[in-house]
Amino acid sequence: MTTNTNTQALSDLEYDLLTVLKNKSEAVQVYNTYILDAQQSGSQPCVELLKQLQQEDMQHAQRVRQHLQEVMQKGKM
Repeated sequence: MTTNTNTQALSDLEYDLLTVLKNKSEAVQVYNTYILDAQQSGSQPCVELLKQLQQEDMQHAQRVRQHLQEVMQKGKM
C-alpha cells in the first residue's frame, strides 16, 4: 500500500504561475492610471508606449493562463 505524503494544495510550479498571472493582471490594470497621467501631461509618445506595454502584458497574462490550465490539469507541461 502506497501512501500519498504530498500535503501541498498547489505545486511550486502552479504557485509560481499563479503569482506571475496575478502580477501581470495587476500591471494591466495599473497601466490605465499611467496612461491617464501621460494623457494629462500631453505626452502622446508616452501614451502610446504605455498602451503597447499594457497590451504586451495582457498577452503575457493570457499565455501564462494557458500554461497554468495545462499544468493544473496534467501536473506539468
